[in-house]
Amino acid sequence: MSHARRSWKGSSFKADNMAPYYRVLTSSSEIDVDPEPWKGKRRQLKKLDERLAEAEKTEGGSEISDALKPRANHLTRIGDEEFVYAVVAAERLALEKTPGLGSRIDITLTLVRIGFFFGDNTLITDNLARAEKLIEEGGYWERGNHLKVYRGLHAVSIRQFKSGGELLLDALSIFTATELISYNDFVALTVIVNILTLARVDLKKKLITSPEVFSVLPDLPVPDDLLRSLYDCHYTNFFVALATLEQTYLLPSRLLFPHTRYYVREMRILAYPQLLELYRSVTLESLGGAFGVSVDLSTGNSRGSLQTGACIVRSIRCTKTAQYDKVVKQWDVLLNPVQRLSKVLYWSLAGIPLVWM
Repeated sequence: MSHARRSWKGSSFKADNMAPYYRVLTSSSEIDVDPEPWKGKRRQLKKLDERLAEAEKTEGGSEISDALKPRANHLTRIGDEEFVYAVVAAERLALEKTPGLGSRIDITLTLVRIGFFFGDNTLITDNLARAEKLIEEGGYWERGNHLKVYRGLHAVSIRQFKSGGELLLDALSIFTATELISYNDFVALTVIVNILTLARVDLKKKLITSPEVFSVLPDLPVPDDLLRSLYDCHYTNFFVALATLEQTYLLPSRLLFPHTRYYVREMRILAYPQLLELYRSVTLESLGGAFGVSVDLSTGNSRGSLQTGACIVRSIRCTKTAQYDKVVKQWDVLLNPVQRLSKVLYWSLAGIPLVWM
């Protein structure tokens, strides 16, 4: 028996009858796939088609809806990429024929999951908007929580880490969308995204001491190491954790893989100013030693915010906070003369003689 057939026999592909998707995964290996699953797929689909035809011929709308939904779910479960449009059409037909608002929301979210599975961004965005509209009509609180998770994952997938991270944080305490992602994976994704977007003061408040995150972090050693090393300023550990995260979480992730290089670069850039805020200048050797990297690497991740010369790094603070502080100081200097001038004008207009001391 070939390796492909051994893999089929002992995998979840067989449990869910995913022969079409299994063929897609093994097509490049030129291995003959066991034909038996294909026969099972056709038999089951034939039964569902016969049940639908019977319902359309002799029964009413609710029975037709009841026959459409298992057929659509079957086509969705087997993951046939060649018939993805047929799958979407089946789900949409079930959506049109289903009277209950809650069931229509569930079918719409299923279409979003199909979009995630096949990487169809248009299918995702269209059905997210439709689901939001349906939830607003019916006020389904639990399904609204599900939608928040879906929207958060979609935002992350298109590199909108700020808005996506906020949605994931909001859904932490109400998470029930296990049909889309497991709870531990959801917490890991929430931590990974929000490390990049949250201010340091919020890392402890919203992640480290959050009951939902704190209870799961022992099972997520790599995101835990990255979070704590950045917050505790253990920069050598931070770079090790970041490299490990890249290999174990970012590259294997369907959501994060396209953004791996961006994420790693931005995390490096995030760490450097955190150290340099403590000093006006620091030697390159000290900077490289703090991060456990070479001098060449330490000078290559600064995004133009550092000046180097004679092996010394000088930090140039040009943040909005620094600009605001500068304006406040200049205003304080100007305020006293303005107040004195206003008093002089007031007394002059009131006819009060001025006494200069």
